[in-house]
Amino acid sequence: MLATPSSACVLTQGSLLRVHHIALNVRDMQASRQFYGLLLGLRELTGAEVPATLTELVEQGKVANFITPDGTVLDLFWEPELLPPNSDPAQQFTRANHLAFEIEPALFDQAVEVLRHNQVAIAHGPVSRPTGRGVYFYDPDGFLVEIRCDPG
Repeated sequence: MLATPSSACVLTQGSLLRVHHIALNVRDMQASRQFYGLLLGLRELTGAEVPATLTELVEQGKVANFITPDGTVLDLFWEPELLPPNSDPAQQFTRANHLAFEIEPALFDQAVEVLRHNQVAIAHGPVSRPTGRGVYFYDPDGFLVEIRCDPG
C-alpha cells in the first residue's frame, strides 16, 4: 500500500511534461502493425528514428514503434504467448484501460466507417456526450482503443 507522501517527497504539478510513450504487448506483430499503421494511419518509425535502446529488438522483429499525431511513441512488444487476463475481450485488462486518439469532428464518422468496413470489433458506440463523440473498439489483441472528438 502506498504511504501518504510527505510534501517534501513529491513531484510538483507540471513536473511531468507529457506522455513519452505507451508500450503494449501484442500477440500477432503483423496484425498489430497493420492495425496501427495501415488502418489507424500511424507512421511506423524506421532507421535512425527508432530509439537506440530498441534498435536490436526492432531488427529482430520483436518490437515495432509508431508515432502518434501528437508525437507520443507507441511501442508494440511481440509476446506470441500473450493471453488476455480474461478470455472475454469485453472485460477490461487489469493493468490498462484504453488508448485514446483524438480526431477532428469532421472526420469522426469516416473513422467509424473505416472500423466497420474492416470488421473491427466495436465495444461501445459511437456515443455522443457533452464532451464530444467517441467510439471504443478492440485491437487485434483485445486491447480497448478509443477514437474521440470534441463537440462539433
